[in-house]
Order: sequence, then C-alpha cells, then structure tokens
Amino acid sequence: MEITTIGLDVAKNVFQVHGVSATGDVIVRKTLRRAQLLPFFAKLPPCLVGVEACGTSHHWARELIGLGHKVRLMPPSYVKPYVKRGKNDAVDAEAICEAVTRPTMRFVAVKSREQQFALSLHRVRNLLVGQRTQLVNMMRSMLAEFGIAIPEGLEKALSMARQLVDGEVETGLPAEATMIVAMLSQQAIDTHARLREIDKTLSALQRSDDVARRLSTIPGIGPVGATAFSASVTDPHQFRSGR
Repeated sequence: MEITTIGLDVAKNVFQVHGVSATGDVIVRKTLRRAQLLPFFAKLPPCLVGVEACGTSHHWARELIGLGHKVRLMPPSYVKPYVKRGKNDAVDAEAICEAVTRPTMRFVAVKSREQQFALSLHRVRNLLVGQRTQLVNMMRSMLAEFGIAIPEGLEKALSMARQLVDGEVETGLPAEATMIVAMLSQQAIDTHARLREIDKTLSALQRSDDVARRLSTIPGIGPVGATAFSASVTDPHQFRSGR
C-alpha cells in the first residue's frame, strides 16, 4: 500500500516518521538520522506531511516541498490533544499524522528564508535594546552612588558615556570605579552602534519588500513595524479578518 500521509516529529539530529495509507493503515514507523531524512522522502511519491511548527520546521518544510510533497505546519498546542499516551517521539509523530488530516485543523504558513532572516534581525534587535537599557541603567546607578546624576533620556546617557570614555568629565571617582564605569560606557556605545546598523538594514529591507513598503504608507507604521509584520504574516488570507 502507498503512503499518503506522514507525521514527522523533527529534532536536531533524530527524526521520527509515522506514515499511513489512504485507509489509515500504518505503513511505516521509523527513526531517521539527520542525513537520512531527505533521501528517505526523495524516494517517496508525493504525500501529505504534517509537522509541528517549531524552530527548524520552516527549513524542513521548504526542503520537503522542493521534493514535491505537500507540507502542513501546525501549532504544537493544536496537536497535543491527539497524543494518545505517554509522550515520546513515536507517539508525537503518530499524533501529528492524525492531526494533519483533521478538517478543522489550523495551519501555519511556511516562511521563506528572507522572512526568517528578517525575523532574526528583529530578535537580535530586541536583545540588543534590552542589553543597552541594562548597561545604561547600571551606569546610572553606579554614578548615582558617587553623587553624579545623569539627566533622563537615552541620548543624554549616551552623551555622558562618550564623555566618560573620552575622559572629558572629571568624576572624582576612585581609579577602579572609573575603570568600571568607562567599561560600561564603552559597552553601551558599542551596543548602540550595532543597533544603528541593524536599523539601517531594516530600512533597506523595508524599501526592497513590496508588502513592507505598502505597510509603511499607513500612519504610525515605520520600517521596524512594517518589516516585522511582513515577515511574521506569510499569508494574510489565513486570518478571518484584517484585525
């Protein structure tokens, strides 16, 4: 009998396959190593492949689509109700195989490499924004302990950091404290410079992406919001309304 539907439980190095026929009979239940996955699917006739949406699922979905298969990504929370017994890779693959055939199942659109790159930029940007805030707050608190207050506002804090690094401000701090504050200041300046580079990349991405460019015409949406929305929503038609 021919395999028509496969549940694929993806991981870093070990993958679990659960394949059934059109009548629901189990044809294959197999564990594959990473190097074996694509050769295995290359030998199969086109079939429906269900995968839980996770960190690497979009990559494997693109690869399997390239081999002629129909791939459907599903939120893990929607697959969980189909798990019949104790959780393991084989049970998960079986649950995925069953869930992907449900008529009421909701699916996640497969993202392109360009969309994943844009989302990676946003994740790095959010990380650096948090780090910059931590560094500035630490610098403020250390100087406050010695009676030096930095005016509110990021630009004023960065201006003070530049002056501290260049030695333009006489703080009167002990040598060791001066060294630590200068180190924090330099780190805050470097992080801010990296953020500026990311913002320039996002602006260039916004100009080159048709969807992001049209989104930017909406009042209140700039390059950051437009590129994040364009990268996050692959197919707006999967939602019931624009809201």
